[in-house]
Amino acid sequence: MRETKRRLSLIGVRPEELDAVLLTHEHTDHIKGVGPLCRAYGIPVYITPKTLAAGSGWLGGRLAIREFEAGSPFSIGGLSVEPFSISHDAADPVGFAFRSGPFKVGVATDLGYATALVTERLKGSNVLVLESNHDPAMLKDGPYPWPLKQRVAGKEGHLSNEDAGRLLSELLHPGLSHVVLAHISQINNRPDLAFDRAMGTLAGSPCGHVRLGVALQDAVCEVAGL
Repeated sequence: MRETKRRLSLIGVRPEELDAVLLTHEHTDHIKGVGPLCRAYGIPVYITPKTLAAGSGWLGGRLAIREFEAGSPFSIGGLSVEPFSISHDAADPVGFAFRSGPFKVGVATDLGYATALVTERLKGSNVLVLESNHDPAMLKDGPYPWPLKQRVAGKEGHLSNEDAGRLLSELLHPGLSHVVLAHISQINNRPDLAFDRAMGTLAGSPCGHVRLGVALQDAVCEVAGL
């Protein structure tokens, strides 16, 4: 919770200003601090029933739980939320598309590959947050044990820089203004490699105006303040 509060402060946001926390899946790097934060500040937690069942041990009790299902849009205040299923080794993993009037933000991390559904749900986004988790050569030659390497590179693992570039190429359109590369591995990737691969996709398209940033694990992305 301390680290979440520190990172929020870097963008001028206090925890008590948050209207909701939305969970994509139950893996500990996504869920571990949610219970303490949301209990302390009375923040509702939006989660699918299967993810709640799988992650209840980490979340703990006394939370304001709001359940949703992938494929069923809902609203938080004036914000429309469209959750969609993704391919990952979790109970019921989802990505999100957020809409406010004509403006759309697409978020997809922790997915082994981009299905036709993922691509369709992300199309038309003005802002994209896309996973660019690993460089295949670094993963292959890196310190992870072989089964973990297979998991990361598999259909229920994580998108490589190349995967992210290919997905981005499917999502380019004149209204796209910002792309943030996320879930960068500190072991199997480098920010410059992820950036260069995505920039190669943008450079070969009519979307040269798009601002591209890389979200690091301990700093605020330069395009975070949209």
